[in-house]
Amino acid sequence: MTATARSPLGEQTLSLLWERTRLQGDMPGFAKAITSILGAMRGEDDSEFNMTRTVLSDPVLTQKVLRLANSGMYSAFGQHVNTVSKAVLVLGTDAIGHLALGLKLIEELSVASPDSGLAHIEMEKAVLAGIVAREVSASAESKHAEEAVVCSMLQTLGRMMVTFYMPERWTEMQRRSGLGKEDAAADEVLGLSLQEVGRAAASHWGLPSNLLAGMRVFDPPEEGASVSHEDWVAGVSTMSTMCAGALWHDDEDGAAEVKRLTERYSGMIGVSTDKLAQAIEQAKVAAAADLSIAPLSKPAERRAKALAKTRQRVQGNNVLLSGLADMRDVFDTASSGQMVQIALESVYKGLDFSRAVAFVRNRREGKYSARISFGEGVRERMGEMTFEDAYEPNVFHAALNSDRVIFIENARDPKFAAKLPAWWRNTMSDARSFVILPLCSNGQPTGFLYGDWDDSFPPIQLSPTEFSLLNDMRNLVMKAVERRHQAEPASKTAA
Repeated sequence: MTATARSPLGEQTLSLLWERTRLQGDMPGFAKAITSILGAMRGEDDSEFNMTRTVLSDPVLTQKVLRLANSGMYSAFGQHVNTVSKAVLVLGTDAIGHLALGLKLIEELSVASPDSGLAHIEMEKAVLAGIVAREVSASAESKHAEEAVVCSMLQTLGRMMVTFYMPERWTEMQRRSGLGKEDAAADEVLGLSLQEVGRAAASHWGLPSNLLAGMRVFDPPEEGASVSHEDWVAGVSTMSTMCAGALWHDDEDGAAEVKRLTERYSGMIGVSTDKLAQAIEQAKVAAAADLSIAPLSKPAERRAKALAKTRQRVQGNNVLLSGLADMRDVFDTASSGQMVQIALESVYKGLDFSRAVAFVRNRREGKYSARISFGEGVRERMGEMTFEDAYEPNVFHAALNSDRVIFIENARDPKFAAKLPAWWRNTMSDARSFVILPLCSNGQPTGFLYGDWDDSFPPIQLSPTEFSLLNDMRNLVMKAVERRHQAEPASKTAA
């Protein structure tokens, strides 16, 4: 199809659309993403090399391609596929091109925050349609799954183009026909349907004929009628787009519409209604995490949680600052042990640790032992929290040798297991993340502060401010330790 219209008004609309596209730049990175991938798909003698190079330039795409090549649908090819070059031979450039297109389109739409809220809504609905199509196609075990994902996102391309480049026309269509019924006024306002705008844009970008065919609205044929590959893709993309509209508000009316759609399209897609409903539910869960403004993703609730977490971190930093102030106030009179206790209590409260423990090195015995602790159940285990001060290749000795605050985000990573000593595994293995604050005097470790979080605390990353406050705190402790060491020889001389 060429990018032309069937009426003078339609031609004016398309001319204005191409002019605004030229002036404002292509909507998110659509054209750029599409052009590079289609270029690799269209290569002649070197198409396989071009596709391999395109895939390898994107680590996420590389993993998805290898995962697809090793999936059950392609198990007939036998041995494990370890290279992208072989994956290209197994899957073909078309399948990989569609996978790449789908990934890039979701990526571009997900990060886009257009000035127009209307355009943002349409873009998120397109992402939601793509997520539904991926789950539905996977349930059908179709080798055309990636093509269906791309077509599902492109089904509403016309709506995205008009809201992005012609918001005033979109507002006029809503005024004439009402919210959600814009297509009814499209002919009158644009001179062509929103579906035709989308197909004209796709043609303008040079999308191949199979994607143009998959963008069309397709109603299920009578039961038992044969369905071509292009019809199947168009049917999945049509259903996915309508499901996206129904799921958007996450309400009872939408749920009823999704049920009606599963019953209507089940036979054509070749998946039972129960299995289809399950696939859409999985898509709903995935979308709730990926989208930002859809009512389905509960944005207000998410913002409230994020705000509460931010407030919590600010309050926590204030606790650390107050602890530092206390340490400075008593520095001249407090013992090093008292300074350690104030520091440990401050980090325990300020970082909301599940547990916090202060370890002290006994040079005569050649051991580190737990001396002070906060947190439920930790006091009973303190007798087991001891280890030799002779160097061992684990994270605690590494922290003590480097004299740097160490933050371990995922202590349960199997690759990290060898760096965790037996005493920690026996006493602290329910920790998900932890922090080590080494205490070193004149290059020699004298002990350390330890704090961890279990699963009751959300995943965490320490901020530069928090690292700075922790370093200030341990510096004050070490000044107190060094002052004690300096006082000891003087007292012995006086004696």
